[in-house]
Amino acid sequence: MPHLTLSDARVRALKPRSASYDLRDATLRGFGVRVLPSGAKRFFIHIQHRRTRVWKTVGDAGALTVDEARSRAASLLAAIRGGAEAPPESTRFESVAESVFRHHARVWKPQTLYVNRNYLHRQILPWFADFSVADITRADVRRWFASRRATPVAADRSMPILSVILTEAERMGYRPEGSNPCRGIRRYRRKGRERALTDAEIARLAAVLAAHETKRPLEVAAVRLLLLTGCRKSEVLTLRWSDYREGRLFLRDGKSGPRTVWLSDAARGVLDAVGRTGAWVFPAWRKQGPAGAVWLRPFWHRIRAEAGLPDVRLHDLRHTHASFALRRGESVLAIGRLLGHASARTTLKYTHLADSMVREAVETVGAVLGDTDR
Repeated sequence: MPHLTLSDARVRALKPRSASYDLRDATLRGFGVRVLPSGAKRFFIHIQHRRTRVWKTVGDAGALTVDEARSRAASLLAAIRGGAEAPPESTRFESVAESVFRHHARVWKPQTLYVNRNYLHRQILPWFADFSVADITRADVRRWFASRRATPVAADRSMPILSVILTEAERMGYRPEGSNPCRGIRRYRRKGRERALTDAEIARLAAVLAAHETKRPLEVAAVRLLLLTGCRKSEVLTLRWSDYREGRLFLRDGKSGPRTVWLSDAARGVLDAVGRTGAWVFPAWRKQGPAGAVWLRPFWHRIRAEAGLPDVRLHDLRHTHASFALRRGESVLAIGRLLGHASARTTLKYTHLADSMVREAVETVGAVLGDTDR
């Protein structure tokens, strides 16, 4: 890490890079300036004291001169070396984030924990690493969120994770209560990816599945169950035979917790036709355990192409199941129970699938009321 005597001119001349970097002051040991990818610059102190690393932001380089920041840094360093404890705001963001993830490992499901860690490391830490968690402002969060404009999906999914970390920082006493700077920041508007198959598309898909049933019976059964139950991929592909009894599925660990799935005659017929070769309905070929989504994905890509449905995801079979329930007049509460939603708000996003029903009703009423010959 380079050491130079910091001056106002040198600090102004520092340019941002793809990752944060530091320039240490040769005059005052433990004092330096950090340049963030956003272009922001922050003076800091960083020392090892009594086997503990102490890091604290001194101030924004845009608001302080080097002499002012060096003077503040000298006072802070003297206080710490004199025995004063570093204040709670000296806790670095990544340390708090790791504590939060350790705590939530008992709450989040393993797959959720894995996905959230990916967003933390790829989207959040490159920007907020080495921040004092107490110093993160609404402006910092806005700049970070704006920098992710090119990847709105990743940004929208990362924001709740950042918010959880900063809320937990309040609980730990590292930030004032109610100070979470993520609150109220609007997400990116994205065109909904939800897609429900039409009757004609379902017929095409059924025909392709039937053509592959002899050679790929397990994959065909998995796709049919997804459509007939509205279950999530993880729920179907991790089914044990012990979960299927009394004509129902007793899911022990769904996304929203244990739940019961009532099966139609067609869904029961699919399961009854699958040969039982072990504990799992869809077993892995080369290891103990369930096959998993990776096993089904190549087959799905092939049959959706043959059915002329290149934009349809496996998850859209769940949307299709919800669409049919809406068309049959089921309530949001009933559909929520069918799909295993913990909140009615989650179910409400499916109501857009009924737009075609509304249009059909409008045309029907218009045809009747507009017939002046009657």
